[in-house]
Amino acid sequence: MRVFIRPATAADAATIAGFNAAMARETEGLELDSERLRRGVEAVLADSSKGRYWVAELDGRLVGQMLITSEWSDWRNGAFWWIQSVYVEPSWRRHGVFRALYEHVEALARSEPGVCGLRLYVEEHNERAQQAYLRLGMKAAPYRIFEVDFVLKR
Repeated sequence: MRVFIRPATAADAATIAGFNAAMARETEGLELDSERLRRGVEAVLADSSKGRYWVAELDGRLVGQMLITSEWSDWRNGAFWWIQSVYVEPSWRRHGVFRALYEHVEALARSEPGVCGLRLYVEEHNERAQQAYLRLGMKAAPYRIFEVDFVLKR
């Protein structure tokens, strides 16, 4: 079984939106507005300055995804690539799909002169995901995230 990683295209929008909805439901118990979500995915796919989706295929079927966005670091004079919207279909977890996505993106990031590192945030109770990130060599950062969310009311 070989996982094929490729950039997402507009034809993948419905699957990506479905994966994002499933992830929000699974990790945070949230039901996202499907129309807003679809438009958000399509916006990224139409404008790479917003981010880039990478998808994982097995036998021509999408089984996973990862969104990369960028944040400038003046301290490092470079950009962090943020890993977001990670999802692997439940039946394909623990089969190397996330590892293939991560290793693909890490190799790309290391090859880009202006990229200073990778970051992600994870729901604090998602121990399984945190263990996966540690196994790939990531480390917990000494930061906490604070926000004001104008869309999702928790």
